[in-house]
Amino acid sequence: MAIRSAAGAINESDVDLASASSAIIIGFNVRPTPKAKLLADQEKVEIRKYNVIYKAVEEIQQAMEGMLAPEIKESDIAEAEVREVFKVPKIGAVAGCYVLTGTVKRNASVRVIRDGVELHSGKISTLKRFKDDAKEVAAGYECGIGLSDWTDVKIGDVLEIFEFIQISRKLSDTVNGRTKA
Repeated sequence: MAIRSAAGAINESDVDLASASSAIIIGFNVRPTPKAKLLADQEKVEIRKYNVIYKAVEEIQQAMEGMLAPEIKESDIAEAEVREVFKVPKIGAVAGCYVLTGTVKRNASVRVIRDGVELHSGKISTLKRFKDDAKEVAAGYECGIGLSDWTDVKIGDVLEIFEFIQISRKLSDTVNGRTKA
């Protein structure tokens, strides 16, 4: 949002307004007066000067896009079938799984699916390959998966493993302040 636009050199009142508004000053084919430059340095007000209009527009667009909150999406990364359930002291139930697709990652999120119904959504608390801790386990291998806050795992349950990914947004993704679907 522009606070003010004016013709002529950048002066002290421009710097005062920018300082009070926590804004930057954008000059097109103009320079600050010596007093304005000194005041801007003291007040830590940024002055950007441009001679080519599209460069000014491009930088302003990038700055505005940096202020947009990223879009958060779920990304399915693996699917595992529970083939055995083990009771482990201090951990609780650990699902003995066969990884059907993708790669299970230790800190990923998980959905427990039984008979086509989602029963739980949470985090993987432990991931083991035999008795060793594992960072990840690929498709075609067996592993032990401990779930945080869920111990009612049963043979035949399907675990859908997913991650949340952040996608930086562009101004073209929004129309009138609303996110495009």
